[in-house]
Amino acid sequence: MRVCLASTSPARLMLLRQVGIEPSTRAPQVDEEAVIAATEAAEGRTLPPDEHVLLLARRKAADVAASLDAEGFEGIVIGGDSMFELDGEILGKPYTPDAARARWQSMRGRTGILHSGHSVFLVRRGAAPVEAHAVAAASVSFAADVTDAEIDAYVATGEPLLVAGAFTVDSLGGAFIERVEGDPSTVVGMSLSTLRRLVRELGVEWTSLWNIPGATTP
Repeated sequence: MRVCLASTSPARLMLLRQVGIEPSTRAPQVDEEAVIAATEAAEGRTLPPDEHVLLLARRKAADVAASLDAEGFEGIVIGGDSMFELDGEILGKPYTPDAARARWQSMRGRTGILHSGHSVFLVRRGAAPVEAHAVAAASVSFAADVTDAEIDAYVATGEPLLVAGAFTVDSLGGAFIERVEGDPSTVVGMSLSTLRRLVRELGVEWTSLWNIPGATTP
């Protein structure tokens, strides 16, 4: 079964590879800020984090699924989106060293929630694509004794600048995180257990996605 990841995120690609899936990748053509702004204007409200990430995950997956369907692709398309919430405030990518430093100084010793939206499309020739979707969440607790010097050193690596919440759990930032409650892969970028459930909802066996020697297709 072919798999396409509707994302250019190295973390999401790494997650799939770690569980035996070697997907192709394609960047979705979605203006995220415009999508959220249009939806919130139409509904007259601010989207909560779970709805925010699910809307973007679905739009990304749908965009790539439509383009692949037109090319005769058959298989699974996976889209995702993540955002970090701390005390009701949404914390996206900090982009600048100053913003990342301030973020870490405010996060140490506290616990936030990483929300991750998932959308999976099954694309087959001669049939309309079908979708399953869900949101997963995991809480992340940061060490209280992280020093300013450690924060400066971490920010200097550039790692926290372009990730939701300004941290990673699977790389340099992992040493500053004391506890994760929930599926830990959610914090990396996608909940693997959630993806498996969605794939099975579409009538596809998870193991049929594996690209490993000796793997059999049910």
